[in-house]
Amino acid sequence: MENKKLLEVKDLKVSFFTPGGEVKAVGGITYDLDYGEVMGIVGESGSGKSVEAYSIMGLLQSPGKVVGGSIKFEGENILEYDKKRMTQFRGNDIGIIFQNPMTSLNPVYTIGNQLVEALTAHSDISKKDAKQKAMEMLSLVGITDVKRRMKQYPHEFSGGMRQRVMIAMGLICDPKVLIADEPTTALDVTIQAQILELMKDLQKKTNMAIIFITHNLGVVAEICDKVSVMYAGHIVEQGPVDEIFYNPKHPYTVGLLKSMPNIDAEAYERLIPIEGTPVDMLNPPAGCPFAPRCEHCMKICLQKDPDYYQVSEKHVSACWLLEKEKFATASGGGNV
Repeated sequence: MENKKLLEVKDLKVSFFTPGGEVKAVGGITYDLDYGEVMGIVGESGSGKSVEAYSIMGLLQSPGKVVGGSIKFEGENILEYDKKRMTQFRGNDIGIIFQNPMTSLNPVYTIGNQLVEALTAHSDISKKDAKQKAMEMLSLVGITDVKRRMKQYPHEFSGGMRQRVMIAMGLICDPKVLIADEPTTALDVTIQAQILELMKDLQKKTNMAIIFITHNLGVVAEICDKVSVMYAGHIVEQGPVDEIFYNPKHPYTVGLLKSMPNIDAEAYERLIPIEGTPVDMLNPPAGCPFAPRCEHCMKICLQKDPDYYQVSEKHVSACWLLEKEKFATASGGGNV
């Protein structure tokens, strides 16, 4: 039997067709995900992280549209699923934790009602069994006194507790893949640490794969096996977490790492921000999307998008500087 990847995203392109023109939110990204693997997708707001996740879930809202590429789940192209198969896929095979639990949970239904509905909508299970499983899931994510909690409404839970409910909802159908869309953004650091610990623990117990979307590199270091760095709808660097942190090759990745607070830094040391403003996605540059903000920008960077350069077996980076280094090495280190 052929050894298939769990999830394969190939040259995915997503656009939003607005009155002002076509916004190319995702410009041809490629990655794959193995069984039990945790992949981080990092980048600033507007880089296309959530858009590609909603494309996988089939949750893209109009005027958004997948205009190219494929998304294969265990060899099947999700983009070819009909409505019935997509409903089956969503929940049974893949789950999602949304960014803001307060807007994702219905304020007029009890927590128990919402968990039971999530289970009965995607599997052939009696209401009694669904209620039992819902209570087990709440207990699994660290919520106590589950019988009482099942009868309560979202506003009766704290922010951290609501996020735990969202994790329970994402996991209740035992999916093979969980998409976590910035699940710790709205939480304070103490609760954030608890949620990350909980997710690591659940991932080990269930062996599910996770796509962890975040702008926080500290979270990536904590939970992920590999990372894809996104900028302006493109993956500019991709590789194992250790290589991205200790041997970053794209100027944007380097900029992200420099703008992180360092616990060992002197009190007077300032963080180094990335200069400039994000790309106008209605009128993206012809060359490398990061070129207008890059301190190493060369003439070719403004004219042509770079191909991926193989840094190591599993580490790639799309940057003309690497081509320049390669050429300099091949020509004996002379000036380029």
